Amino acid sequence: MSLRHTLDFLLYEWLQVQTLSTRERFAEHNRETYDAVLDTCERIAREKFAPHNRTVDTEEPRFDGERVILPAATHAAHDAYVASGMLSAAQDHAIGGMQLPFTVESAANAFFSCASVSISAHMLTVGNANLLMAHGTEMQRTAFALNEFNGRFAGTMCLSEPQAGSSLSDIATRATPDGDDFEADPLGPRYRLRGSKMWISTGDHELTENIVHLVLAKVPGSDGHLVPGTRGISLFIVPKRLVDAQGQLTGERNDVALAGLNHKCGWRGTVNTLLNFGEGRYPVRAPGLDGHGAGAIGYRVGAEGDGLRCMFHMMNEARISIGMAATLLGLAGYYASLDYARQRPQGRLPGSGGKDATRPQVRIIEHADIKRMLLAQKSYGEGALALALYGARLVDEQHTGTPEQAHEARLLLEVLTPIIKSWPSEWCLEANSLAIQVHGGYGYTRDFPVEQYWRDNRLNMIHEGTHGIQAQDLLGRKVVMEHGAGLSALSRRLMATTEQASHAGDQRLVTWAQQLSLAWQQVQQATQDAWSHREPARVLANAVPYLQAFGHTVLAWIWLEVALSSRAGTDSNTGRMLACQYFFHYELPKIGAWLQVVAQCDSTCADMPEEAF
Repeated sequence: MSLRHTLDFLLYEWLQVQTLSTRERFAEHNRETYDAVLDTCERIAREKFAPHNRTVDTEEPRFDGERVILPAATHAAHDAYVASGMLSAAQDHAIGGMQLPFTVESAANAFFSCASVSISAHMLTVGNANLLMAHGTEMQRTAFALNEFNGRFAGTMCLSEPQAGSSLSDIATRATPDGDDFEADPLGPRYRLRGSKMWISTGDHELTENIVHLVLAKVPGSDGHLVPGTRGISLFIVPKRLVDAQGQLTGERNDVALAGLNHKCGWRGTVNTLLNFGEGRYPVRAPGLDGHGAGAIGYRVGAEGDGLRCMFHMMNEARISIGMAATLLGLAGYYASLDYARQRPQGRLPGSGGKDATRPQVRIIEHADIKRMLLAQKSYGEGALALALYGARLVDEQHTGTPEQAHEARLLLEVLTPIIKSWPSEWCLEANSLAIQVHGGYGYTRDFPVEQYWRDNRLNMIHEGTHGIQAQDLLGRKVVMEHGAGLSALSRRLMATTEQASHAGDQRLVTWAQQLSLAWQQVQQATQDAWSHREPARVLANAVPYLQAFGHTVLAWIWLEVALSSRAGTDSNTGRMLACQYFFHYELPKIGAWLQVVAQCDSTCADMPEEAF
């Protein structure tokens, strides 16, 4: 079964996205227009992205001292994507958008991630522009965001620093007001930034006219010192090339310098950089001022000290996008190993005649253990895809639903975002490992694509907040926020699904509903038991096992949801039902071991003395 068939089922039979056309924002759309978008993206991904996935892995970005050089295939793929209009797919008609539901946009973008995840790094540009649409001034939206949506500019997010990593409290990049009239600039309060940012995807290239960096920095206090912690963090637009109030290039380069390229295990086709801001390589004169100032020019977004809140708008989008990328890499490996297993003859089946070497060999897909590995991949990949699209559907509810629907969608997204990011990053990586295993020794070679899929996917457990960070966010904040309102909203949805399954007239669904109810009770009890100790350090020491158990339970719920729509007797639906059965029989039982250490606040890891290692 192809990705397109899976997407069609999830969109139209399960999530019923065609019903969104009854809402005013999507009134001009119907299934025909949604299919046209999917057709176009599938074709571009097939023609411009997939054939060059190996090329961009082997011909890595390089810096010639003046510019970053990328393969011609990357330029062609980028241009084709821009021409498709997908950069502004969900935006208003008034600014050139299609006003597509985010659910459909996410599904359409799946083709690109499946074809070549490291070419399709456009997600940061869209997230950057969406942040500016939400938190920027009208002038900032016009000069920067609209030019990102039309493809003239690209966008990045600049958070991490070499000495701070993921600890944003410790960032040292500073931003000082640029002159006494710094608040009079039409593009926003103007500052001079000095510092370094690390791990900046698409941080330098020649694919677009300009690159819009969104940079977290601290404004010194009256004593000249930076405010400790996250309270002093502000957000700034720092363009690679300076622009006027209409977004036209002035011809002057901003003081943003490429300090080096990072050469990675995977995602090799995506430029990843260390950037220096204000090192003096490109000294710039601020508009209306004589001489050249010290530092890169940046325009503040929002109020001073409000940077982290604004940046989370983009970070959460990026986390969902990473979960989708991990999912599609898992599915790409699944499709490749399924195709290989159907063609590769090896061995004979146990039992009658199994040792008779005169009998013909069977294809490896006939061996039970190969089926086990393929079923695992299918359950991880298709389950993760359903989860990601469910999250996208919640975004549409948040933006276009009734106030009650929007409120519940927000609560659910708060709780589910760490799962949407982290679960595919772990388990679709495992799917890629199984895809290599299905190939045997060949899987370890570059003759087949599965080793590249694994390398590409390994980054996603780190991308946009490591597994440990997502786990601490879930257990330390999301499940207890607003007195557990998000957890309660998820519980209502989950229990409604089990109730429906219990009365569906199918004994398999009844049994799975019972198993899911029991698993959810275990998760809730472990949550309560953990926090009864009231010692955050002790509780959060086992945040990752909690994340794993919570995620597996959520995926069991998603699979039960999918199974309720899959009972018709087609081959595709039979496959979905068996993938659901696999998840309930082989995966859901794992949560007991994970939750045991959580409920007991087991201190083995926290108590391990450094010397004992």
